Amino acid sequence: MNVGERLTDQNFPESPEKSTLEGKNKFLGFWLFLGGETVLFATLFGTYLGLRNSFGKGPEASEIFSLPITFAATIILLTSSLTSVYAVLALKENRVKAMRGWFFVTLLLGLGFLALEIYEFMHYVHEGHTFTSGAFGSAFYTLVGFHGGHVLFGCLWVITLLIRNSGRGLTLHNAPKYYLFALYWHFVDVVWVFIFTVVYLMGKVG
Repeated sequence: MNVGERLTDQNFPESPEKSTLEGKNKFLGFWLFLGGETVLFATLFGTYLGLRNSFGKGPEASEIFSLPITFAATIILLTSSLTSVYAVLALKENRVKAMRGWFFVTLLLGLGFLALEIYEFMHYVHEGHTFTSGAFGSAFYTLVGFHGGHVLFGCLWVITLLIRNSGRGLTLHNAPKYYLFALYWHFVDVVWVFIFTVVYLMGKVG
């Protein structure tokens, strides 16, 4: 079967994302990538924990963090993880239109999260909490900003997928790409849960 051939209900395999050697290799490469990302984020978390009390000229975390905003951002991002699950379920059933629709909703939620994060950063800068106000500011913006960069990358990734495969249907070539994006998005969401707990909740309680 040609990997570029559109899948139908008659030739649809049980796991289209892993039905070819190319698809399996993509999974292997992706898990190696996530391993490196995990080490990188662990390093940033360790740096933040070591510097979170070095406020310098800036305000303390408990003075500036706004939990309602970050809680809303958390709900939005976790909801986007759920919509990506619905997209994968639609992929498994060859419901291409539904899959694309759920991924589009995931994209909108990701953009909503980024909008809240940008608003939050602007508010903090206005309050004197900048990248150079102290070691705490540098560690905070590096960790949270790096995660925001990952969300932005994910948004660009799914936009590329949706545009590139518009009208093509599901094939053995693009099915792994959709599936791997969903895994990447879950990883980004899990990292955010740790950020919300370690940075924001711990910052408020001291």
